[in-house]
Amino acid sequence: MGRVGLYPGTFDPIHSGHLDLIERATKLVDKLVIGVAINASKSPLFTLDERVEIVREAVEPLAGTTEVIVTPFEGLTVQFAREVGASIIVRGLRAAPDFEYEFQMTAMNHQLDRDIETVFLMADFRYQAIASRLVKEIAALGGDVSKFVNPSIRAALLSKVGRH
Repeated sequence: MGRVGLYPGTFDPIHSGHLDLIERATKLVDKLVIGVAINASKSPLFTLDERVEIVREAVEPLAGTTEVIVTPFEGLTVQFAREVGASIIVRGLRAAPDFEYEFQMTAMNHQLDRDIETVFLMADFRYQAIASRLVKEIAALGGDVSKFVNPSIRAALLSKVGRH
């Protein structure tokens, strides 16, 4: 089968920073599973089905030598990694607060399964400030999000926040 990686996230919505990490992660693995998390505590703007479809559409241009699969999941990331045969969890880092959170999560995941490694990719400087939460806020307040998301995601986002 080759090396399988898992890139988990809520992706509400997926943005340019996510897509950059996905593209870079495909260079590290033979198969990349993008796990769209069911996380009601984050109160997502988009439904799970919408997020899965948006992510599938967004990663379609990345199809190449690496197989990319988009699928929803609920529960522990480590358990989902086992289910999809992933030996690597890919995570992105933007700044120090990301590192602190990811450091703790990685330590806990390592206690749950020592055979699954977490690989961190530093956000490209062009995307270090982008966060889904901020993209949604900018859209809701009438700002231009076209620098942060592709045109179809922009349209879906503006529709969701009532700004056609």
